[in-house]
Amino acid sequence: MLIFSGFVLFVFMTMLFVIGILTKNNGIADIGYGIAFIVVIVVTFLQAPAGNTLTLILCFLPVVWGLRLALRIYTKNKGKPEDFRYKAWRDAWGSTFVVRSFLQVYMLQGAVIFAVSLPVLLSLTAPMGMPHVGIVLAGFMLWGIGFFFEAVGDYQLDQFISNPKNKGKMMMTGLWKYSRHPNYFGESLMWVGIAVASFGLSTSGLGIISPILITFLLLFVSGVPLLEKKFTGNPEWEAYKARTSVFIPLPPKK
Repeated sequence: MLIFSGFVLFVFMTMLFVIGILTKNNGIADIGYGIAFIVVIVVTFLQAPAGNTLTLILCFLPVVWGLRLALRIYTKNKGKPEDFRYKAWRDAWGSTFVVRSFLQVYMLQGAVIFAVSLPVLLSLTAPMGMPHVGIVLAGFMLWGIGFFFEAVGDYQLDQFISNPKNKGKMMMTGLWKYSRHPNYFGESLMWVGIAVASFGLSTSGLGIISPILITFLLLFVSGVPLLEKKFTGNPEWEAYKARTSVFIPLPPKK
């Protein structure tokens, strides 16, 4: 069952790759990121035996997250040139750009999406015992807190950027007063919640891979390092960085 779900995800990511090449904009990978989660979860759900209400909710939560994320990124990127990260890779990769885009942008992202989706996929496919309702509800609660931080953090940032008076300034208010990346913290916490909920539904413990992987990527690979690199050396940024937690929301240092 999971092999077929993985194949469908592969086809979807390949379609995104073709669109990215034709439009000369690999930013489509960012829009398709959230949708890809929906694709693999829905495909697995349709193949799985009838589950219970808790399993249905577990599938519904990342679908809501994926839709919000895809819509937000589409709205944000509409009519704009290719994201600076992809533009830098386009310039650096030269004649190998097409092959490296396929492997390092789309296929790698597809593999990450499959791994991060594992708690949901395993809850649909692994043998199930009696659900531990308390554990599942605790996971749902963690997901809700994480969704708040990501959605509100994104909204506050988008509102700040859309104000012409803030051009050249940095977002340091709202949730961003307590974390330099409250939206990333929220995304990590959501997948912690999904993993916890899956432990209450599935006999498999492999779902722990999901929050570990997404948190590692956000903190050390594709999230925090890429965004913070362009501010290095800016006095205002360095002062903000010195007093503000990088990830977990905490009171600012004095």
